[in-house]
Amino acid sequence: MSETPAPGATPQLHGIDVSHYQGAVDWPAVAAGGMAFAFVKATQGTSSVDPLFSQNWNGVQAAGLLRGAYHFFQPGEDPAAQAAHFLSVVPCTAGDLPPVLDVETAGSLTPAEIVQGIETWLAAVEAAAGCAPIVYTAPRFWDSLGTAAFGRFPLWVAEYGVSTPKLPAGWTSWSFWQSSESGQAAGVHGNVDLDVFQGSLEDLHLLTAR
Repeated sequence: MSETPAPGATPQLHGIDVSHYQGAVDWPAVAAGGMAFAFVKATQGTSSVDPLFSQNWNGVQAAGLLRGAYHFFQPGEDPAAQAAHFLSVVPCTAGDLPPVLDVETAGSLTPAEIVQGIETWLAAVEAAAGCAPIVYTAPRFWDSLGTAAFGRFPLWVAEYGVSTPKLPAGWTSWSFWQSSESGQAAGVHGNVDLDVFQGSLEDLHLLTAR
């Protein structure tokens, strides 16, 4: 549930992110449990669509939560085609959170090849969506890429078991923090990823502008 920050502290809002692995989600129960937003998996690589994307995408909005969609970056597949695939599935409209690029695996690519692919995907989606996409990553993985060139994009950092997440190279602050991969939330059976937004509800709505 949303916390009351100490005087002078940055307010924080809570949310979850899901894919088909969570099964059917009771989104009204998620909202009633105090969550403010949710990210749902949309696509992976150049052809895969999460089988529950449409159900989750529509359910989040119907429950009155702010929603965002993410693409799992598949190393070794054409990044421009991956961007086009995501854009063919997810409508980029005002009122939704920016698109998310989930970067967490290297496959057999070199760091330089991954960085080039990230640049390609972000540029294509930013041009289509009219806003800077969010980059999701973990500090250890990101720092292995040897780049600090993406700090202008909002950061969604994944780090567990810490009181404050480490910032990957290039960023001076985080927007979202995935603080657990084994959390519990009303409306979800089993474990679910828990997320924190660093800011107020007004700040969160500002991210939805196009």
